[in-house]
Amino acid sequence: MRIRVDASRPLAEEPATGHNRWHPDLEPIASVRVGEELTIECRDGLDGQITPDSTPEDVLGMSLGLGHPMTGPIHVEGAEPGDVLEVELLAYEHADIGIAALIPGFGFLSDLFPDPYVAGFRLANGVARSPQLPGIAIPADMVAGNVGVAPSHALMQEQRAREEELKRRGGAVADDLPHEAVPAAAAPGVRTIPPRENGGNLDCRGLVAGSRLYLTVHVPGALFSIGDLHFAQGDGETCGTGIEMAGAVTVRFGLRKQPRWRPRFPAYETPPRPGRRELGTTGVSLTDGGRNESMDLGLATRQALLAMIDYLTTERGLSAEAAYVLISCCVDLRLSEVVDVPNPLVSAVLPLEVFES
Repeated sequence: MRIRVDASRPLAEEPATGHNRWHPDLEPIASVRVGEELTIECRDGLDGQITPDSTPEDVLGMSLGLGHPMTGPIHVEGAEPGDVLEVELLAYEHADIGIAALIPGFGFLSDLFPDPYVAGFRLANGVARSPQLPGIAIPADMVAGNVGVAPSHALMQEQRAREEELKRRGGAVADDLPHEAVPAAAAPGVRTIPPRENGGNLDCRGLVAGSRLYLTVHVPGALFSIGDLHFAQGDGETCGTGIEMAGAVTVRFGLRKQPRWRPRFPAYETPPRPGRRELGTTGVSLTDGGRNESMDLGLATRQALLAMIDYLTTERGLSAEAAYVLISCCVDLRLSEVVDVPNPLVSAVLPLEVFES
């Protein structure tokens, strides 16, 4: 079975094919049996607002409230609350084009990159190439960035309450923007942009073809949805985008009844991966001005990324913006150690195979 969407049209023009808020009362668009293969077509994670022909000014005009259009929900026959849904990610398909972008105010280094930027990619022959990244071919390593099941009403209210309390304390929380919810019935739901217990915007590079994702079921039928496909993405998705693309993913569902282990948050299992040559830069718990803080993983991550940008601009001749985009598309952030006071070590790891010469 194949669920089709017209990826050339935004979700708002085909609201019966998906949603951009999690809500347990959304009507399923399809039903599938355990063990049945299902191919699900998906829009890109920015809902077509940015294309390779877009200008930086177009980035300023886009709305993150329309982002992460999901295809679904899909009713899994026999799924009941308390079960664990096993999602086999069997295969991916990609469109011919992809994009990565710097969105002002969004991304780990947004304070250093305040201006919009777009890199357009041609996706062909197993690699992505962009005129903004000359001499670089990023191998296909496709993943679904956003995947999950519907929260129950109780879980949704718990999620909303804790995020509202965080916002009152001055924390960063995705705004509701109910006027941009699709379909309109989803407006009382929660945004698809962050990860939570039911899944969501996981952005795990491990969710490649051949992987398995484990999701605890919260409502009858599970109400599974998926979207935000990436041709490639580094673990960390540093600038806020991977190589965003429309495409399709083929899945097969299993159910674990009365499981001994029921993960609170999504868990996943990856297939074997071959080794590859890599270059890693590292960072420790220092501010940009050189002050040592105690065991600050955020600062260590920042210093590792700044070191990688320095390498790419100095040794590889990229602009700082292009280097930041490349990092988001294929550099993995790793916690190398988190025990040696006062400095944890974070690594930013670049696969050297991306350079064509």
